[in-house]
Amino acid sequence: MDARIVDHLKTLHTHAIDSRNGYEEALRDADGHGLTPLFRDMIVLHSKNAEELAAELREAGEREDESGSFMSHVHKTIMSIRSLFDGLGKSVLPGLIDGETRNVSSYEDALREQELPSRVRALLERQRDRIEVEITLMRIAKG
Repeated sequence: MDARIVDHLKTLHTHAIDSRNGYEEALRDADGHGLTPLFRDMIVLHSKNAEELAAELREAGEREDESGSFMSHVHKTIMSIRSLFDGLGKSVLPGLIDGETRNVSSYEDALREQELPSRVRALLERQRDRIEVEITLMRIAKG
């Protein structure tokens, strides 16, 4: 697999890990209140995405990194601070929408690669589409 494509897969995998970690922190901080169901759904979505991307990386002879990036710590800190001041209710939705929109942009970058194998293209389109559905649901919940 082309090195640029592997780099995209690594980036998407890291973003999925970072996002999952942020939602896990939000779930802990929400303590059963606020957007707890959304946080659970997003943990499942990003965990599944990370697993699928990790499988593609292994298929390409690469090792996936389950630790995420510095952004994992940033996401966790933001969620902890938000929970202290105003809970983790609808007021966090604009930030979540923004973060997920950036995730979609990363998918769009990868999907522009001409040499992307059709199997990988289908996976990335499916993952991007699932995130876009969640963004739509967040926008509806935001009001």
